[in-house]
Amino acid sequence: MSVCIVIPARLGSTRLPEKALADIHGKPMIQHVYERAKRVRGVDQVLVATDHQRIVDAVEKFAGRGAAVMTPDTLNSGTDRVAFVARSRSEKIFVNVQGDEPLLDPVSVERSLELVSSGKFAMATPAAPLKDEATFRNPNVVKVLVAADARAVYFSRFPIPYSRGALPSDFSRVAPLHHLGVYVYTRETLLKFAGLPPSPWEAAESLEQLRALYHGIAIGVASADKATVGVDTAEDLEFARRAMLV
Repeated sequence: MSVCIVIPARLGSTRLPEKALADIHGKPMIQHVYERAKRVRGVDQVLVATDHQRIVDAVEKFAGRGAAVMTPDTLNSGTDRVAFVARSRSEKIFVNVQGDEPLLDPVSVERSLELVSSGKFAMATPAAPLKDEATFRNPNVVKVLVAADARAVYFSRFPIPYSRGALPSDFSRVAPLHHLGVYVYTRETLLKFAGLPPSPWEAAESLEQLRALYHGIAIGVASADKATVGVDTAEDLEFARRAMLV
């Protein structure tokens, strides 16, 4: 099945303005994300969807004309940008790779793609083991409970499932997984999802993927070997720079 990766990237960012163009070892961050996306096997096209000409210019400088798509600045989310691109394209599967993921693991994307291309799920996302209890309790880390059939049961910023008393010494027995912000959809499911109204769960947790679960769209969860860090703050940016030196 034909596959298109779309990387939504905004110039404006509340916590780290112009982060898509932030320098990481001589390249803008969006270039690192693009290059990692190009390493995903089985992908026919990689595009950047943005609301600003400066990002278009930066992308075309390293990837050539046509590698970036200008989207309306009225779109509310990265998913809306991906759907905007999908409406004018014919690929059967679309992948949403966020533009602030310079440490993206191509293998985790491939595993998510397999869940959709095989027909098992119409939407999929990767998740990795939680490294410790502090991460489990961190509201900035999104957790996902996964059923035996690889289906996401619920995503939350809270430490779920609730454990009465102290956590067991074998933490992995009760721990959920650390959700990673990559989404794979069939084209039909992406367009359906983008057209659905926000759900009460989504509003409460500020997690867009809960819209899918609320409206009955099953999400498959693929295994990722380890969690990667998105860049939301200046500290995250410094971490990414150090990680790329290893």
